[in-house]
Amino acid sequence: MFRNLILLIIILISSEEQLIGQENSIYIKAGLLYDSKENKLVKNKLIHIQGTKIISVSEFESLPKNSQAIDLTGYTVLPGLIDAHTHVLFSQDANEDFSEHSIQSLTMESDALRVLRGSKRARSYLDQGITSIKDLGNSGLYLDVALRDAINEGTVEGPRIFATGPILAANGGQIYNVLPEHQNIIDLEYRIISSPVDAKNAVREHVNQNVDLIKICADNLPNKTFLTTDEIKAIVQTAHSYNLKVTAHCVTNQSAWNAVEAGVDGIEHGFNLADSTLTKMAEKQVYIVPTENSKDYMNTYVKLAGYNANETKWIDTYLNKMKDRLKKAIDKGVPIVAGSDNYTDIKVSRGESSTDMFRYYFEAGMKPLDILQSSTYISAFHLNKENDIGYINPQANADIIAVKGDIINDFISTIENVEFIMKDGKIYENTTD
Repeated sequence: MFRNLILLIIILISSEEQLIGQENSIYIKAGLLYDSKENKLVKNKLIHIQGTKIISVSEFESLPKNSQAIDLTGYTVLPGLIDAHTHVLFSQDANEDFSEHSIQSLTMESDALRVLRGSKRARSYLDQGITSIKDLGNSGLYLDVALRDAINEGTVEGPRIFATGPILAANGGQIYNVLPEHQNIIDLEYRIISSPVDAKNAVREHVNQNVDLIKICADNLPNKTFLTTDEIKAIVQTAHSYNLKVTAHCVTNQSAWNAVEAGVDGIEHGFNLADSTLTKMAEKQVYIVPTENSKDYMNTYVKLAGYNANETKWIDTYLNKMKDRLKKAIDKGVPIVAGSDNYTDIKVSRGESSTDMFRYYFEAGMKPLDILQSSTYISAFHLNKENDIGYINPQANADIIAVKGDIINDFISTIENVEFIMKDGKIYENTTD
């Protein structure tokens, strides 16, 4: 009798597991599939998803009998996109001073309110098909880590966040004109480094708070302080011993050269990189995240900032300089990782603002598939996450989007026309029916 009861329980459990498996099994028929690793489009692929993971990518003929599939044969199917430079816990108006607004936020915006506002901004990335973001500081004392955890546990909805915690920086951080008696305010936003030994301790503090990578300010412009090469080396060596990547905010060429010499994995911005620095980055395969904007964005920004018409002639000169910098980086073989850095409120959602990076890269001369690879596989690769995100492949997370249009010949209109969004096997949008 007891043996029969055990056998019955086993049968019931097995049947329930089979039923759950069937309920969580999804097939997607992709008319065109973007292979982000090989950087090419392939036709007529069947993607099998079980729960949160991709199980297989095969031919249409592999669809089991009596199975139902989401028909995306008239669409281009892509991995979920990645914005590799965001600040979802920070926002300012175009006419506001960064330092003044930072101090106001730190002294007049509670952590709870800051996270709630950040969660709304984060959700808007998902609405644009950006299923992962690299959030690089200006986020208080690990508020980005808290938001990441809230998203991961399903408390709020948003993209997968890779969080850095407070930026490691020299005295003053990026907040300028603060009187000596109020320097403690800066400690609420940055981890100030005082020596190579302190640099190692700072990394360990971040490790204990479970960050995903380390962000440093190699220079602090318009503050005059900067991290020394020895301090950056200490950061890099300690971070790498914990399998964490290090990426460096750099405005000046000298700070970028020092960071590359010290062994960082990536350069954020790099507005003034010399040819010799780009050559060294290519040799060491140090990636760059060129955080620029399209001409339309810039025109919107200067209008909101209150510029007069005769004060905007610098825009074309600046964009041409950045276009030349990007071309040199590509020609030399520097890995390009797509990132927006759009924390200014231009009267659209943060996610929509983020998509301007695609328009910028396209206007600067990047080819459509190269832009896609920079915002999928290459970005994931430099996070050591290429087996998990940015690539539609077995065992990867089921982060999948679909766009309508000609991705090669009508790139901007197509990438902005996302009609299907899935993250971790959950469908957030499907207007393809």
